[in-house]
Amino acid sequence: MTEKGLQERSLVPEALTWDVSAIYSSRAEFDAAVEEIKAAVEKFAEKFEGKLSTAETIKEAIKEYEAILQVEMWLNYYAYLPVSADISDPKNMELYRWIGNLIAEWSGTLSFFHSELVESEAELLDQVANEEPDYAVFIQKIKDEKAIHLDSAVEKALAQLDPVLSAPQSIFEQIRSSDMDFGTFTAEGKEYPLSFVLYEEYYMYHPDTAVRRAAFDKFSTVLGQYQNVMAETYYTQLQKEKTIATMRGFDSIFDYLLYNQQVEREMYDRQIDVIMKDLAPVMQKYITHVKEENGLDKMTYADIKIDLDHEFAPTVSVEESKDLVQKALSTLGMDYVDMIMRAYPERWVDFAQNKGKRSGAFCATVYGKHPYILMSWTDQLTDVYTLLHELGHAGQGVLSGANNSILSARMSLYMIEAPSTFNELLLTDSLKESSTDPRMERFALTRMISKTYFHNYITHLLEAAYQREVYKLIDAGQGFDAGKLSELKRAVLEEFWGEAVEINDGAELTWMRQIHYYMGLYSYTYSAGLTIATQAFLRVKEEGQSAVDDWLKFLALGGQLKPAEATKVAGVDITTTKALDDTIRYLNESVDRIIALTNEMN
Repeated sequence: MTEKGLQERSLVPEALTWDVSAIYSSRAEFDAAVEEIKAAVEKFAEKFEGKLSTAETIKEAIKEYEAILQVEMWLNYYAYLPVSADISDPKNMELYRWIGNLIAEWSGTLSFFHSELVESEAELLDQVANEEPDYAVFIQKIKDEKAIHLDSAVEKALAQLDPVLSAPQSIFEQIRSSDMDFGTFTAEGKEYPLSFVLYEEYYMYHPDTAVRRAAFDKFSTVLGQYQNVMAETYYTQLQKEKTIATMRGFDSIFDYLLYNQQVEREMYDRQIDVIMKDLAPVMQKYITHVKEENGLDKMTYADIKIDLDHEFAPTVSVEESKDLVQKALSTLGMDYVDMIMRAYPERWVDFAQNKGKRSGAFCATVYGKHPYILMSWTDQLTDVYTLLHELGHAGQGVLSGANNSILSARMSLYMIEAPSTFNELLLTDSLKESSTDPRMERFALTRMISKTYFHNYITHLLEAAYQREVYKLIDAGQGFDAGKLSELKRAVLEEFWGEAVEINDGAELTWMRQIHYYMGLYSYTYSAGLTIATQAFLRVKEEGQSAVDDWLKFLALGGQLKPAEATKVAGVDITTTKALDDTIRYLNESVDRIIALTNEMN
């Protein structure tokens, strides 16, 4: 990404875009699938509604239900992926909204299936699970839901209302990607273009302090112009969650949102509390070292993402990334490497930089098809970290999909970031091992801190700490406005960074920048996943192939086990603070090593 700004999507070379034709080869094929699924949904309702009285009938219904869900997923992603790549194209949004409304309608028609299963006798459900073990996880979830399931008519209405209930997230994305006009800013007499993506992917890391701070000031000014509508959108999201939590009998919004993660409140709070308390001094030490090495007068919030050694920043093209990816993942064996390397010729990844593309990165695991990854390639080594992170999700999705029903292929959200961050650690290790140059070792370690851990253990964890305070307000029946959200965010930042970072004006608006707040209690799972990944990685370094085998088994589990049991497959115990304590100790040792290397080089 450069200061020249972004090009139109239509000008992007095809080689840098993902290939959605792997889902449907044409719009005509997509439209035909829509008609087929319409008929399949109607037939399913006619065939099974009010008739799920035997194990044989239920097994037959589950099989047909799986097929419907798979096609619905394909239709949804065929429409959603183009919107993510260019939200400014009205044709993309029109198709996505149309298919979203259809899926909501079909979900309403199909809602009887879930309701009737929940109302079935436990003995009948157990018989299904015993006769068809592939459905055991799904059946157990059905049994667990008996206590929170609503009347079938209400469940149907909620399913049909899904596009409306999901509106806050869509509104947020429209504001962020389409409505905000950041114009230009001036630094030392020179004018620079600015956009949401340009700031988050480029200027936030800019080596020139004047440019970086001027970009932050202009970025924050424009954010501030939208803070009230953003706050109202977020309040609507949380009121929806609280209302549904109450309807389903949960005393707390936390209990409701943690229910599907299969995580107790204690584990959630521990993740936030331990990192806020014990990691803060480590990161204050690191960020102070960054300030000193860069010769800054002070470390402000606008500066916290800069490199320790910005002059040593290897560039990497998409083509050159192939070798780095192969080397990093070789630890996991050639079968895993070969699976992942398909991403290049099959065009799993949208590398392009263009107007209307959402910021950040994600991996869409499309059951029965290959995964899709969105990112913006800037020819920096940090892009390889992002790519490997998303390929970690992709690999887990492929392995899980090959070993599980679509009904149980997704692992708990608590663990979802473990496969991705594990791959980042492999890259750092590969970079360290490939050179004896102390500057390269320091570079690899600082990339691990500034990319892997800063992003997952700090940025998202501080989001989670702030989010927890907001949810406490909602649980207490209180409301909030933009000013209150900014007050809470500033307090969290000041608590974590202490005297090491000046939380300058604009930092408090960071709550406006992240879509994770519209995904329930998601932000804290980044640090949870990285804790699991760190311990598994250290075990691989110490024990070798046996630990690798365990990790691959963990990746293939999908949703078969709850987090506390699943992580044990990878040799990690998350029921105590040990994994967290060991990870923070590893980070502290890494920071000390960085400082020692600096002293050695100087």
